[in-house]
Amino acid sequence: QVQLVESGGGLVQAGGSLRLSCAVSGLTFSSYAMGWFRQAPGKEREFVAAISWSGGTTRYADSVKGRFTISRDNAKNTVYLQMNSLKPEDTAVYYCAATLIAIATSGGEYEYWGQGTQVTVSS
Repeated sequence: QVQLVESGGGLVQAGGSLRLSCAVSGLTFSSYAMGWFRQAPGKEREFVAAISWSGGTTRYADSVKGRFTISRDNAKNTVYLQMNSLKPEDTAVYYCAATLIAIATSGGEYEYWGQGTQVTVSS
């Protein structure tokens, strides 16, 4: 079956960095675009970043542009989210997701989701 497993979350001080990973199995990873979303307590899930199947196209939410970088390694079936200059408002559960759409920024366009990893940024 399809599995997306996030890792790398944790507690970090404002201004710090974290690198999230999402290991994917059960599908042809190189055929899927990937995305990262997040959901803070009491808030709706929001788009963070997306990457095309080849890695040649990326999209970012305005709130993370210039601070976060999405990348992928198709040989390792893994997508990454490098998060720098973290702010308390980045605190959320972060989810990775997979879609056959070339690149997507809406959660409704993704077919498969991971369980999430908690990121907490202290001030």
